[in-house]
Amino acid sequence: MRILVFLGTVRDTTPPRPARLGLRVARACVQRLAAAGADPVLIDPLEIELPLPFKPQFSYSEGKAPAQLDRLADQIATADGYVMVSPEYNHSMSPALAHLLNHFGSSLFSYRPSAIATYSAGQWGGARAAVNMRTFLSELGCLPVSAMIHVPKAHEVFAESGAYLADVDAERWDGYLGRTISQLLWWAAASKTARATGNGTRPDAFLKDPSQRNAP
Repeated sequence: MRILVFLGTVRDTTPPRPARLGLRVARACVQRLAAAGADPVLIDPLEIELPLPFKPQFSYSEGKAPAQLDRLADQIATADGYVMVSPEYNHSMSPALAHLLNHFGSSLFSYRPSAIATYSAGQWGGARAAVNMRTFLSELGCLPVSAMIHVPKAHEVFAESGAYLADVDAERWDGYLGRTISQLLWWAAASKTARATGNGTRPDAFLKDPSQRNAP
């Protein structure tokens, strides 16, 4: 299963400390997906130059979109599922993550599952952002699985590499992350089989114009 792990932050300075806390969580997800037999790819918005002013990838004439947008569109369209890693901003998902995802039509994401992973430096783990993310991802077409990952005080759980810190109960955290990852991979396999048969899919939806926004 090819799973894209979207990191929802472009902040690389302090404060907060440590910088790029979300990268630890994203790397942790990548490592646990790989351990479960998936083929994960980390998508870091800091490495993607988005067009200014805002212009979605699907709104360009054929062959005219920025190469980075076309490349990511291909990755999205050929993936089997997604993990969305986000901090919390005003009880909502990361503006950086929403801005990145809004560059692509829902047809690229449709008929594939997603998983929500939120984090914070404080006690709530970004859980309130996840409520907003469920609506957003459902509209995008990549329905989120029921289990979610919330990591409070993420800097006390994961090292910069995504590995657990020495005093962390790794078995407990593996069980917690594993529940969400297992659901994601189950649905990814099921939807991959369904897409292969063409059963009920509408690949033409929302490819060119927002008026086509009738993808599931």
